[in-house]
Amino acid sequence: MIVGFVIPSSKNKRYLSGSDWVINALDYILKTETCAGNMSQVVIMLDGALDGTAVKNSLNRFVKKFPVLFGSTARDYNLAPYWRMPLEKDFNLNFNDHHLDRASSDDVSSMLEECVNRQFKNDNDHVAFHLIRTGVEQSCFAMTFDHRVLDARGAEMFLDLFQQYITGNCNSGIADGFNFTAPADLSDWMEKFYAGRTVNRKIVSLSKLSPGALPLPPAKNNGFRFRLINFSPRETQKIHEDANSRAGYLMETPYFLSVVIQTVHELFSKRCLLSDSYLVPASVDMRTGEDIKQEMFFNHVSYLFYQVPASEAGDREKTIMSIRNQMYDQIKSGLPKDVLKASLLTRIAPLPVLKKVFSIPVDGKIASFCFSHVGKCSYMFSGFMGAKINNIFHMPRVPVPPGLGFFFNYFNDRLNLVISYLNGLIQEDEAVMLETCLKEKLQT
Repeated sequence: MIVGFVIPSSKNKRYLSGSDWVINALDYILKTETCAGNMSQVVIMLDGALDGTAVKNSLNRFVKKFPVLFGSTARDYNLAPYWRMPLEKDFNLNFNDHHLDRASSDDVSSMLEECVNRQFKNDNDHVAFHLIRTGVEQSCFAMTFDHRVLDARGAEMFLDLFQQYITGNCNSGIADGFNFTAPADLSDWMEKFYAGRTVNRKIVSLSKLSPGALPLPPAKNNGFRFRLINFSPRETQKIHEDANSRAGYLMETPYFLSVVIQTVHELFSKRCLLSDSYLVPASVDMRTGEDIKQEMFFNHVSYLFYQVPASEAGDREKTIMSIRNQMYDQIKSGLPKDVLKASLLTRIAPLPVLKKVFSIPVDGKIASFCFSHVGKCSYMFSGFMGAKINNIFHMPRVPVPPGLGFFFNYFNDRLNLVISYLNGLIQEDEAVMLETCLKEKLQT
């Protein structure tokens, strides 16, 4: 291959990045292994009732300004995948108004689980909106989104823009300035291959210690279950202070991850599952600018990879130090950028082939569990359509394997931790144990 060779492409298409193609592969895997694809859900808990008709009408006007939400994946003549924008101007809003009379928090949680485990109507349907009314002066609004078109922070930005639209008296120019094209990036081949070599070496080094993972249930059509742990502002402040003291300033990720590893290690020990290590991919937001209109849609994440020997997993101080060092080394070496460059090379592979490729490293064990620390919420308002917001959190369906994930986010000076797990992967008493231990360890 000639180093300077550039494959021609169109300037009018939105070509998928390597990160986008990896997400498409995970979507394909989840659809073959579970009841739905690579979806997530951002939930807004409200202190006040919303009018279902008003919400639906406002959403309908707003969403129609973004045809990108009704697109689909296609391949160009140069074999690069791109997002095919729909030609139709009439799009059907996927809106669902749920009424739960005298509902308990468990009833609301069950409904939210049902919503995030629903398949989209077709391959051009990528967002679904759910209003859950409980018969009292409280309600819940949830947006289920396809990770192929929005990542977690992008979903928060989208809802923030919707609130701007509402408070601006339905500003007709709210969609102005968005750019729905992206280059194919079919050049600089040696740079991509060098990045691929670096990533491959990292994978080889991680495979030296066999990672532990929970055995997947035999059923292929399972949905995901969730547990939410939310902390008060006072508890959150104490956790923040402990993280600074024990892990260092701005080192919340190593602190949170060390607590999760320690807790998962206890679960593995109770199950008598033997492993050499725990392997954890953690997402990293790679956005570079402040203009949300350039980086709201599609995926803008890369990954860091943390590995902790099982022999050290019970020692939080050792685990914190190990994760800190791994974070420094990977960022200093530019691994997140190399992952993005190397992933561009995967776009030539059809999704079924990529599914098989993903199962090759470390005996098919992609990870022990998934982890994400979204950080400060990108939704900047204190209310939603006139109702006060009590909380905002995420409910992601995670890759299978591993089928288990832990996700931290903040809203209004409150820390949330959501545990996501494939139904049947762990038992009810084990889910309770994870929730109880995590809450205790984060406050001691």
